[in-house]
Amino acid sequence: MKKLFGLAAGVLMVLSLAACAKEQKELVMATNAEFPPYEFHSETQEIVGIDVEICQAIADELGRKLVIEDMAFDSVITSVYTGKADIGAAGLTITEDRLKNINFSTPYTTAAQVIIVQEGSDIASPDDLTGKTIGVQLGTTGDIYAEDIEGATLERYNKGFEAVQALLQGKIDAVIIDNEPANVFVSQNEGLVIVDEAFTYEEYAIAIAKDNEQLLNEVNAAIAKLKESGKLDEIINKYISADN
Repeated sequence: MKKLFGLAAGVLMVLSLAACAKEQKELVMATNAEFPPYEFHSETQEIVGIDVEICQAIADELGRKLVIEDMAFDSVITSVYTGKADIGAAGLTITEDRLKNINFSTPYTTAAQVIIVQEGSDIASPDDLTGKTIGVQLGTTGDIYAEDIEGATLERYNKGFEAVQALLQGKIDAVIIDNEPANVFVSQNEGLVIVDEAFTYEEYAIAIAKDNEQLLNEVNAAIAKLKESGKLDEIINKYISADN
């Protein structure tokens, strides 16, 4: 009986360790797959894009399996600081307000918030947005920064393309959104243009919980390695060059 008990205990321990090892090998990424070319659904409904490939490369460096959790954009950061996800990557800009709740990795690319309008619009620069009705994606930096536009009315949408559709339908005067998704939306919708002058410039990084310094250091080391090897530029250029 003692031998059987010992054997059973040993089996349970092995199973328990195997379960822990499996859990440890997962790197859960929170994202919002409505932001091409950073994250979007392919024709086969697979989530692909710049952020996905970067996080996959990071997971490979860490020896972990990437698991993608698709959710509303304004839930991404919440999922990270509550521990439901290990990392957040969704074209996330580093801001002082977000840093109150989470840490950010070193930036992996720069971006700009731009203005999309209909051809023939009288909006030719950010100064012309005064008093206009502007579409933004809920919780994005475009949403945050647009609050400071004098006299503007903000229409908030869960997805960027919903704001673009509202612009096409004449329900709003402009859309403020990141430059690369803007390029995609404009290329797919005749009659839309991007204003020459950018609304603002920013840096993208990966969100990580404040109490997970080890993961932050590991992700930063992986990003540094990807930059040094040229893999990071390769991933970005694969999507950006195809869209421009």
